[in-house]
Amino acid sequence: MSEPREFQPVCPAPARSQRVSMAHGGGGRLMHDLVRDVFAAAFACSADHDAAVVEIPAGRIASTIDGYVVRPMFFPGGDIGSLAVHGTLNDLAMCGARPVSLAAAFIIEEGTSIDVLHRIARSMAMAAQRAGAVISTGDTKVVERGHGDGVYITTSGVGRCEHDRDIHPRSIREGDVLLVSGDVGRHGIAVMSARENLSFESAIVSDSQCLWPAVSSLLEAGVDVHCLRDLTRGGLATALVEWAQATGLEIELDEAAVRVDPAVQGACELLGLDPFYVANEGRMVVAVPAAAADAALAALRRTPEASGSVVAGRVLAGRPGQVSLRTRIGTLRNLPMLSGAQLPRIC
Repeated sequence: MSEPREFQPVCPAPARSQRVSMAHGGGGRLMHDLVRDVFAAAFACSADHDAAVVEIPAGRIASTIDGYVVRPMFFPGGDIGSLAVHGTLNDLAMCGARPVSLAAAFIIEEGTSIDVLHRIARSMAMAAQRAGAVISTGDTKVVERGHGDGVYITTSGVGRCEHDRDIHPRSIREGDVLLVSGDVGRHGIAVMSARENLSFESAIVSDSQCLWPAVSSLLEAGVDVHCLRDLTRGGLATALVEWAQATGLEIELDEAAVRVDPAVQGACELLGLDPFYVANEGRMVVAVPAAAADAALAALRRTPEASGSVVAGRVLAGRPGQVSLRTRIGTLRNLPMLSGAQLPRIC
């Protein structure tokens, strides 16, 4: 009888696959290959250290973080990758901060195609490059099949404030004029139409884009910007309710002034939705003193991102914390904050 041999566990390297496996999240060669070949390659950053060092001149900075779980991951006008970059850059821009650096963390479901990851990473890299920012560091995790929904992304960002303005709801004053940078409701309807495989007479494309060029134009023109807000979840109406409640002032919105694409309006009427509550990913509302409204409008319209800007409302001292919509027939309708979301998973 031969002598029993000592047990020696062996962990063979899994075969290469075009889909993500649990081994891609295990800390071994497959994970390092995934990070190096997909993310570090697309973002032109190093993957051999735990953090990135970024040079930021002395002064004020802004920082933000957000998570993205949109379904489907690809939709008309964008995808979860560009959306994650635009959303974080826009949060920085709403503080008047020039984007500098982003970090990205990925939760990837087992079975996701590697080609899908390449597509998302390239989209993120292009969106950041267009905004003059870099994606400098990140992280990946893999979860079991059925415990995710393809890819979830969390992005954090740092921006540089090159001004001394206090761009914040506390700066809003009675008499301020409100400008909206374009038509509203397209992103939410674009995502929903892709998710539910709905077809409309005219194609509806998301407005997802970086708003920093429009904000930069305002600042360079010397406009006394009191506050900025991007119109994401909850749409224009919710953003204004938040401002009204934060300031204790009343806001009046002019329905006839706010643009809604006819296809979006038709889809909303068909589905029983109010476009003022539908999410956007490339629109903002701007509060400025009445005397600065014309200069602000001109500065915004000089940029492609806000060429459709309009004067859409005003700040009053009437009913504290309330938002009123002046309808096309001249009556006033209250715009409350909804208790839930009209459309789930749009960002």
